[in-house]
Amino acid sequence: MNQLEKNILRWQKKPSQRRSDGVFIVEGIKMIRELPLERLTAVAASDSFMKEHRFQISELEKTCKSQKLPFVVVPDGDYARLSDTKTPQGILAVVRAYDYTAEEILKKEKGLYLALESLQDPGNLGTILRSGEAAGVDGLILNESCVDLYNPKVIRATMGSFFRMKFAVTKDLPGLVQRFREDGGAVYAAHLKGEKSYEQADYTGKTMILIGNESKGLTDALTKEASELVRIPMAGKVESLNAAMAATILMFEAMRQRRNAG
Repeated sequence: MNQLEKNILRWQKKPSQRRSDGVFIVEGIKMIRELPLERLTAVAASDSFMKEHRFQISELEKTCKSQKLPFVVVPDGDYARLSDTKTPQGILAVVRAYDYTAEEILKKEKGLYLALESLQDPGNLGTILRSGEAAGVDGLILNESCVDLYNPKVIRATMGSFFRMKFAVTKDLPGLVQRFREDGGAVYAAHLKGEKSYEQADYTGKTMILIGNESKGLTDALTKEASELVRIPMAGKVESLNAAMAATILMFEAMRQRRNAG
């Protein structure tokens, strides 16, 4: 096993190593086709993938060759150990991590933003990133207790939106939300105690939507920084929605209002 393969194993298993080295892993031909080639640092593929699909990644090979980036082809068994999936897709890329700051993301005059507190499910976070792109969200802010943004399951769930959405992690989410509100932004918290239905809120200006932990919701410290609590009316005996579903409903309502406002 060469050094690149050893590094890939560490990056797959250790979030701290990914953060330290400033990289993340993308698997599968579909996702790799979506990634910005200027962020590429290395590629690993299996023998069988190269035999069947080499023509599909000719541009990727050219990029690696022209920029002198590692492109290794390994036996199928070795590749299976490198892969994070139960059914390896045969090719993965090592990509340079993004370095957005919250200040950079939140500077848009009438931007639409999402703040996530302590989400733990990678599928939820990935879905929110994907829905966020579809709804025209300008950026996501997460606290440090959220699941790792570069978790392979998060990246897969975004279906490519990961490369196009801006995101940042903050140590002090309540403080950041407070500054956002004091700067004229409207902050709406999705909350079971909300007295106003989510459709009654005005999302047409500078807006931030707060989404909390899947089981505990938003903390009191963050809730009190909201301009208003809003709820999603539900029929039947359902008490709450999946975090990604709730976020998606609010984001698309914001998009609808903004589109109608011209």
